[in-house]
Amino acid sequence: MASSAAAARRLLLLRHHRHLLPRRYISSSSAADGLGDNGGGGRLKIFDRDLKRRHRDRAAWAMRETDGFVDAVAENLLDRLEDCRKAFPSALCLGGSAGAVRRLLHGRGGIEKLIMMDMSPDMVRKWRESENANDDGPETHFVVGDEEFLPIKESSKDLIISCLGLHWTNDLPGAMIQCRLALKPDGLFLAAILGGETLKELRIACTIAQMEREGGISPRMSPLAQVRDAGNLLTRAGFTLPGVDVDQYTVKYNSALELVEHLRAMGETNALFQRNPVLKRDTALATAAIYQSMFGLEDGSIPATIQVMYMTGWREHPSQQKAKRRGSATISFSDIQKEFAPSEN
Repeated sequence: MASSAAAARRLLLLRHHRHLLPRRYISSSSAADGLGDNGGGGRLKIFDRDLKRRHRDRAAWAMRETDGFVDAVAENLLDRLEDCRKAFPSALCLGGSAGAVRRLLHGRGGIEKLIMMDMSPDMVRKWRESENANDDGPETHFVVGDEEFLPIKESSKDLIISCLGLHWTNDLPGAMIQCRLALKPDGLFLAAILGGETLKELRIACTIAQMEREGGISPRMSPLAQVRDAGNLLTRAGFTLPGVDVDQYTVKYNSALELVEHLRAMGETNALFQRNPVLKRDTALATAAIYQSMFGLEDGSIPATIQVMYMTGWREHPSQQKAKRRGSATISFSDIQKEFAPSEN
């Protein structure tokens, strides 16, 4: 009985379960749709950035020294630097898993000077302490700052990297525009953000548990529009040569409790302004049981799906490839189809 009570208390950390990790984003243009601004002076606010800063402060001391999932995402993101022939002497690394990016850089990108920025003073302090214990790598400076109000001079960086951090911004396109403006011409923007399939098993289990125990799903849904076209998002932010890849990871946990603890250690618990203050004890216990029943593996563990979208974009420069003027083609697709279509014989 005591263990059940402890499990319930820990699962209360789920808080407004459908949004433990944000799977939807909003554009600045949506303010015209009457979604409200939560007292932000006309500026739409969905996420509580002050609460997210406290989550990051806590994560600074709860974060694992090495995290298999985080390291895999950081490595995948940094691999894109190996496809570039040019060097990026001056770089900025934003929040999220910037510590893993710095640790796994290994000279890629020809970076000589690196600025690491996070909204959490505790996280920045931890990075600085780690840097003092490890002197290899580029010259590194540390800044406490917010991605929503980027404190970086315009046209000053060759490279900006964001690994699992930008998805908590209230205006994702606006934050990306600020990144573009901070880049020098022909500067590179690399980002990894969470996609809509993230934690789908947990969302299903929580929804069923709430319907069974509370008679329905909470009406307090986040008024956000899911990003379905990250390439269009890059284009809207003004980047040229946009590129998007989507990877899906399956992480195994011993229980739903271990999953929640991992999310806390990553600083990825709910930060919605309109979050429910608590998840009822019965609903929490039912969530864990349903998760195990519906998705449990033969070895007793549970899988958690995490979708990551990798984005690549450049600041415009005359040397870059450009699309031909519309209507300038000299051959039609129908002619190509006729020439290369398989013979009917």
